[in-house]
Amino acid sequence: MEVSKKYLQLNIKYSWYKKYSATIPTFLHNKPCDMVYRKSRLVPPRVRQESCVAVACLCGFVIAGEYCGKMADTLTLFTSIGLSEQKAKETLKNEALSATLKEAITQAQRCNGESGMDKVMGTLLYSMASRLKDTKRLIFLSDSIAQRKICTELQLAAALEFVKSHPQDPINQKAFEEACGVGVVVTPEQIEDAVESVIKKHKEQLLKERYHFNMGLLMGEARSALKWAEGKVIKNEVDMQVLHLLGPKTEADLEKKSKKTKITENEVKMKEEDVAVNGEATTREVKSLMDQLRGESLKFHKPGENFKTEGYVLTPNTMALLKKHLEITGGQIRTRFPPEPNGILHIGHAKAINFNFGYAKANNGICFLRYDDTNPEKEEEKYFTAIKEMVEWLGYKPYAVTHASDNFQQLYDLAVDLIRRGHAYVCHQRGEELKGHNAPPSPWRDRPTEESLVLFERMKKGLFSEGEATLRMKMVMEDGKMDPVAYRIKYTPHHRTGDEWCIYPTYDYTHCLCDSIENITHSLCTKEFQARRSSYYWLCNALDVYCPVQWEYGRLNLTYTVVSKRKIIKLVETGVVRDWDDPRLFTLTALRRRGFPPEAINNFCARVGVTVSQTTTEPHLLESCVRDVLNDTAPRAMAVLEPLKITITNLPENSQSEVRVPDFPSNEAKGSHMVPLTRTIFIEHSDFREVMEKGYKRLTPEQPVGLRHAGYVISVEKVIKDAQGKVVELKVTCCSSETAEKPKAFIHWVSQPLVCEVRLYERLFLHKHPEDPSEVPNGFLSDINPNSLQVIRSALVDTSVKGAKLFDRFQFERVGYFSLDPDSTADKIVFNRTVTLKEDPGKI
Repeated sequence: MEVSKKYLQLNIKYSWYKKYSATIPTFLHNKPCDMVYRKSRLVPPRVRQESCVAVACLCGFVIAGEYCGKMADTLTLFTSIGLSEQKAKETLKNEALSATLKEAITQAQRCNGESGMDKVMGTLLYSMASRLKDTKRLIFLSDSIAQRKICTELQLAAALEFVKSHPQDPINQKAFEEACGVGVVVTPEQIEDAVESVIKKHKEQLLKERYHFNMGLLMGEARSALKWAEGKVIKNEVDMQVLHLLGPKTEADLEKKSKKTKITENEVKMKEEDVAVNGEATTREVKSLMDQLRGESLKFHKPGENFKTEGYVLTPNTMALLKKHLEITGGQIRTRFPPEPNGILHIGHAKAINFNFGYAKANNGICFLRYDDTNPEKEEEKYFTAIKEMVEWLGYKPYAVTHASDNFQQLYDLAVDLIRRGHAYVCHQRGEELKGHNAPPSPWRDRPTEESLVLFERMKKGLFSEGEATLRMKMVMEDGKMDPVAYRIKYTPHHRTGDEWCIYPTYDYTHCLCDSIENITHSLCTKEFQARRSSYYWLCNALDVYCPVQWEYGRLNLTYTVVSKRKIIKLVETGVVRDWDDPRLFTLTALRRRGFPPEAINNFCARVGVTVSQTTTEPHLLESCVRDVLNDTAPRAMAVLEPLKITITNLPENSQSEVRVPDFPSNEAKGSHMVPLTRTIFIEHSDFREVMEKGYKRLTPEQPVGLRHAGYVISVEKVIKDAQGKVVELKVTCCSSETAEKPKAFIHWVSQPLVCEVRLYERLFLHKHPEDPSEVPNGFLSDINPNSLQVIRSALVDTSVKGAKLFDRFQFERVGYFSLDPDSTADKIVFNRTVTLKEDPGKI
C-alpha cells in the first residue's frame, strides 16, 4: 500500500513515536510516506488520504491500518460508479456526504447488482446524496434510481421535492411516480411539434431580429410544454428549426447587439418615482420593500409547510400540530415585532419593523407588536409608549399589542411539563459560574425529576434568594453553551403583574413559546440569533407544541454613531446629549425630532434591502433618502442665519409690497405664500464680499445681485462698518430685473422677519467606528465631535412659518431642510436642521 507524500497531523511527541514504533505498520516507514518526526516537538503536517489513510491517535495510540484499507475500498467504490478519482477524493473529505453516498450505492447494488450500475445511475446517486436533507428517504430514492424509475436530473429534482413535501410515512407510490414523471416517454415527434409551435408563435420577431433574438425564450417555452423531455434534445431541435427558418448566420448576425442608449419617458418617470409610506413605490430603480417581501421573492416557506425548511426538526406529532395550526390561522401569514421595553428604538429597529410588519402586509398577513417584558428591573412605561408610537409613526398598525407577561402562567405550566419530561432541572450554580461558554457542568444536572419539581415550586413561592436557584434546560446551543437558563429569581415588582411573580422566564425560554402560542408562521430575527435556532426548535419539540420557523436577516448598522442602550445612557448621563431624542443620535425619536420623515426611513430600509449579511451603511445614504422625500413635501421659506442689514435707498421710507413665493418652485400649482418687501431687508452675511474674488457670483461693491422672487436687482451704494471694521449694513439701490442686465446670481432675503433659534447638527463622533478600540483606543466617549451642535439664537425667517406645528418641515431656500422643534414656545420658535441641501456647501 502506498501512502501520500502529504502529511497526517500527528499530535505525538517524538518520545511516543519511539515507544510505539514497533506497533506502527511497516509500510508507513517506507517511501514515499516521508513522515517527519522532530525531537521534543509536536509534528504538525497534515496528510490527506489517497490510496489509504493513516490515523494516529493522541498520546501514542496505534495507527490503524485497517482504517486505511477501508478508505481505499470506499475510494474504489466511488470510482466504480463513474466518479473521477479526483472527485472521489474530494468526496472522501466530506464525512457526511461520503457516508450517505456509500449507503446509497450499497442499497442500489442490493437492488440491482454490481453489474447493473452505470455512469448515469452513479451520477444520479451522487446528486441525490449531495442534495438530500432527510436521509430517512435515502433507501427509497436509491431504489427508485436503481430500478430506473428516476432516470434524469429533472425527475430527481421532482423526487427530492416530493419527499420534502411528504415527510410522513408511508409514501404514496402512485402519487410519487406521477409527480416524478415515472414511465413518461416523450417522443421525437412530440418534441418537434412543441418546438415548431413555439417558433411559429415568435416567427415575426425571429425574422426581424434573426440570431439576436433571445433563444432562451424558445427553450423555456418548449420545456414548459414538455416537462420531462431532455434539455439537450430540445436544444438540438430548437437549433435545427431556427437554422431551417433563418439559414446560416451572416456577418450582421455575428456582430454584437448594440446596447440601448435612449431612455423612454416612462423609464425616467419610474426612476424619479418616490416611495410612499411603507415602501409601496420605488426610487432610483431600487425595488420597493413590498416587492422585495411579496410572494416567493424571499423563498420563505408557505404557512403549514414549515417542514420544508432546511434544519426544521420533524417529530411524530409535527404534521398533526401543523394541521391544527392551519385550522387556527386559516393559512394566513403571521409575524411579530418583539422589542424589549427597556430602551428607545433606533435605526436598526426600523429595518426590523419594516421587515416584520412589511412581510405580513405584502402577503396579506398580520403582525403582532409583542413586548418581551420578562425583565422587570429595566422596564419602564415610557418605553412601552414610545415603542408603539414609533411603530405607528413609521406607518404600521399592529394587528394586536401583546406582552410576554400575558403568558406567564402558561409559560410556568410548560416549564413544569419540561421538568416532568426530563428536559429541565433546578440548579444552584451562581451567575458568575455560568458566564461564558466554558462554564463547569452542573453537579445537579441529573437530580431526580420529583426533586426538581419541588424545588421549582419553592422558587415560585419565594423560598430562595436571588441567584440561589435557576431552572436550566438540558440542551446544548449552537454556539456550544450548555444548559441555558429558563427561569431565574427576581424580587422586583413587574409593571403589569406587580408582586404576583418572583420568577421570570429568560429570552431563550420565552421567545419560541410565545411565538408558538400566537401561532406565528415566520419568526423573523437578526443574524445573531442564528445560534439560537436549534434551541428554538428543540424547546418547542421537547414540549410537543407547534413549532414556527425561525428566519434570520442581517442587522442594519450605521457608521459615526452608537445604538447600544447602555452607551446611549452613558451619553445622556455625562451630558454629551440631552436625552434619547437628541437629534444627533440615531434613535427613531431623535430622527423624528430632527425632522426625518418616516417615509424616508422606510425608503432607506428598501434601498438597503432584505439581506442576510450584516449591513454597515454611511449616514449620507439615509440623508439622501430624506432629501428625496423633503424635496417634494417640504414647502419653501426664506431664512437668514447670519443677517446683514440692507437699506434700499431709492424706495420710500414707508414702502411695503407683497411678494408671492411659491411653496414648490418646480410645481407652482401646489401653492404659494406672501411675504412683505420693505425698504429694509436682511441677507446672509456670506452673500456679500467687500473684495471681489474670482468665481464669486454674489453681491460685491462692483457686482449687483438679484433678489429671489422679488423682481429686483440691487447694487451696492455704500458699505457701513462698526468700530472693529466689521460690515454691519449696506446701502443699496434697486431696479427692476426686467430692465436691468441679468445678474450672475439671485439670493434669498427676509423683510419684517420672525426671530428664531436654529440648531445645526453635525456627526456626533469623529471616527466611523467609535466603538472600535483599534480606531478609538480610549473608548467612544473620547471620540465626541466638539462641533456636533451649533446654536444660532438670532436667525431670521419669513412670516410664512408662523403657524407651523410640531415637527413641520420646511426647506429654507439655499440653506437646508429644517423642522420645528418641541422646545418651541409662543415667544420663541426653534428649528432643527434636518439635512443640508444637495448642493455642495462649499459652492460659491
